[in-house]
Amino acid sequence: MGLAEPAGRYETSEPAGIRDEIDALNIRFAGATAQEILRYALRERFAGDIAMVSSFGADSAVLLHMVSEIDPSAPVIMVDTGKLFPDTLRYRDQLTEQLGLTDVRSQKPAKPVLSEVDPAGMLWMSDTDACCHVRKVVPLEEALFGFGSWISGRKRFQSSTRSSLPPFEYEGGRVKINPLADWTAEDILAYAREKNLPPHPLVAQGYPSIGCMPCTSKVKPGEDARAGRWRGQDKTECGIHLPTLGKEVDGSGI
Repeated sequence: MGLAEPAGRYETSEPAGIRDEIDALNIRFAGATAQEILRYALRERFAGDIAMVSSFGADSAVLLHMVSEIDPSAPVIMVDTGKLFPDTLRYRDQLTEQLGLTDVRSQKPAKPVLSEVDPAGMLWMSDTDACCHVRKVVPLEEALFGFGSWISGRKRFQSSTRSSLPPFEYEGGRVKINPLADWTAEDILAYAREKNLPPHPLVAQGYPSIGCMPCTSKVKPGEDARAGRWRGQDKTECGIHLPTLGKEVDGSGI
């Protein structure tokens, strides 16, 4: 049984000079604040061609708040996999209203695709990579179709695989902006307290990183913040941050 592919055609050729531009941007914005990076991305270089992708998870309120202060009409994409905690969906609605975000889009996997690939809704038990692909990677690619850049909330402290994360990247046919790359957990907490941002309700219950309900567990003191994601598996990412976005996906990258 083949995995679903994103609809539409995607440009796979790399724009001339894009790598040099990314290198230049990383030099230019070394030491810049997250707000400076966001303001440049949203209002200048990528204006009208950019979306923010948010899980509305544990740390999401901080970046969402910054975006709301710069451009509350900026498209914000959330992938609703159908396996999220109900708390996350309620938190999305709460933050959307509180921050005055006017273009929050919840993208779900297509029902015909799920009927073919995961009819019982239990694919996560046998193949988490395939489940993430059909429920998250493909829907996000469809939601990002037409955008040349997107904003991510990833941070270096979250895991060893993100330890060298730059502010600007180019992969899979799009520019990815990571305004909070060099922020620490303490920075996140301090900003949230200063702005009086509501925490995700599951954080207080021991979930510092929150994904889909079947594949997220509590984290013990001293563990990596993402240790509760796909616990017991050699898996650290759902797939949306792997270099498949922006081109046709046939499952070979899973």
